Amino acid sequence: MNINIEYQDQHGNWHHYQSKQNQADAYRVAKNRAESTKKRHRLVDGDGRLIDLID
Repeated sequence: MNINIEYQDQHGNWHHYQSKQNQADAYRVAKNRAESTKKRHRLVDGDGRLIDLID
């Protein structure tokens, strides 16, 4: 399963950051990056369905 990590810019648009094969690893990367950049991140599967939203 392919998990895409995306972040939201100041205008509300979502941008692709990285793809991972492991959901736990994708969550860890997104959580750490959300804390360091102070931006909202989300995990989306290959079909575009939302898995998780990280503030």
